[in-house]
Amino acid sequence: MEFLKIDKFWSLIDEKLTTWLEAAIKHLPNIVVALLIAVVFSIIARIAGKTITKVLHRTLDSIQIANLLASIFKMCILIAGVFIALDFLGLTGTVTSLLAGAGIVGLAIGFAFQDMTENLIAGIAMGIRKPFQIGDVVAADKVFGTVKTINLRNTLVETFFGQLEVIPNKILFRNVLTNYSSNGVRRVEVPVGISYADDPEKAAEVIVEQINQYDFVIKKQETAVFAKDFGDSSVNLLLWFWIDYPGETGFMQARHQAVVGVKKALENADILIPFPIRTLDFGAKGGEKLNSMLKPNKTLEDVDNSKNSSRADEKNDSDYTESDQGAD
Repeated sequence: MEFLKIDKFWSLIDEKLTTWLEAAIKHLPNIVVALLIAVVFSIIARIAGKTITKVLHRTLDSIQIANLLASIFKMCILIAGVFIALDFLGLTGTVTSLLAGAGIVGLAIGFAFQDMTENLIAGIAMGIRKPFQIGDVVAADKVFGTVKTINLRNTLVETFFGQLEVIPNKILFRNVLTNYSSNGVRRVEVPVGISYADDPEKAAEVIVEQINQYDFVIKKQETAVFAKDFGDSSVNLLLWFWIDYPGETGFMQARHQAVVGVKKALENADILIPFPIRTLDFGAKGGEKLNSMLKPNKTLEDVDNSKNSSRADEKNDSDYTESDQGAD
């Protein structure tokens, strides 16, 4: 009885193996073609991956982003080869199931790592668009400094105070980004105040002549001085000139030299940069102005006598008023 069971078991195995062998022989051409497709796509993916990596390394600043994009492209080629090979074997249902499963897994990963995925996608997009490069001076989200490193999920910016700020790429991608290095030039503005007694046009000529003497000033761009407004003590002018940025002369250094040079040039031209002017009045009722008190021939004794006289007059006026009220 046991021998019959063993014979039946081996006969079932033999039947299955025979069926599989017949199916394999029947589908042997398709299997060979599927294997060839897999090998060809593997070779194509390897060659394409190396080529794309070299190209992206030359065009992108971030090696990490370049390697990631090359790996994604290579993986897409391999997956396409696998799907085509399975289709040749008649496993269309398997291909459909794999696609559906990949979609569900991708959706779950996207929800679980939403911030990380968003930063990653933003980093890839910025790597392709290249709104800035390493070494550029940028301002975004209250951070102003020089780009040091561009990673997949964040960008490192060194501020002008010496701190290293780590900015998530999604913030740079969403918000307004100012790149001060993209055009290679930058305008420097310097406010200048002159006395109301001086001629603004003459002052503008003196300032422009002085600024154009500096080598760091771009002569192709116009150096201009505009009358901005009327201040409390001065006519306010605004100086504009352009420098290479980034360049040998930094922004603050150029502005420093401009301020020092303009001050000396205006002094040599007898053009006054006024201090704030105030009119002082020391009389008891606001009666005597400072300019009359400081006349050359007027001594301190005269000033005191003038004050005492003013006080006596006030007292007499007060007594007269009281006597009039008593008479009434």
